Amino acid sequence: MATRAMEHSKVLSPAEWLAARKELLKKEKEFTRLRDEVSRQRREMPWEKVEKAYVFEGPSGKQTLRDLFGGRSQLIVYHFMLGPDWKEGCPSCSFISDHIDGSLVHLAARDVRLVVVSRAPLAQIEAFKKRMGWKFPWFSSNGSEFNYDYQVSMSKAELEKGEVYYNYTMQKFPSEERPGTSVFYKDEAGNIFHTYSSYSRGLDILIGATGWT
Repeated sequence: MATRAMEHSKVLSPAEWLAARKELLKKEKEFTRLRDEVSRQRREMPWEKVEKAYVFEGPSGKQTLRDLFGGRSQLIVYHFMLGPDWKEGCPSCSFISDHIDGSLVHLAARDVRLVVVSRAPLAQIEAFKKRMGWKFPWFSSNGSEFNYDYQVSMSKAELEKGEVYYNYTMQKFPSEERPGTSVFYKDEAGNIFHTYSSYSRGLDILIGATGWT
């Protein structure tokens, strides 16, 4: 992967460079094995049943959380930072979202639907989506408790207290909207379960472009 040349001044002989590369490879393999193990544990996480009846608004009208599955058994929601009074979406969320469209067909082949949800009204979402040239399904949770229940929105009054609950701990955060992703499973009886949510640096893995640097 690319490196920043201005941060490196040491130049080695081919033999010395190869030795250094092999030493780094040992650590890379350790990291890969650890990542595989963490991924295994993530897949074995217990579930919690979703009891609330959330309603969203999309281009075709009102939709429930069950509707968002689109006939799939698994649903991934990316919580995009776009509040009701925002003029445009979060730049970091936009960077992540630039990676979504190309992945949709591959996720569908694995019985997974990926959608984006924001608290902004649908008209605001549609305008920003058109500006950015995105095609993925994007729904408004405006008027719903969905964003609040999954730690990605906070009232301004709560924000003014100094610390808010985010990424499973109390911490300072500069905005009433926060990024995240949540995963759900729907069984044959139609029951929905929340299986996983990730926030903050846990979203880094979604940015494929950074893997090249």
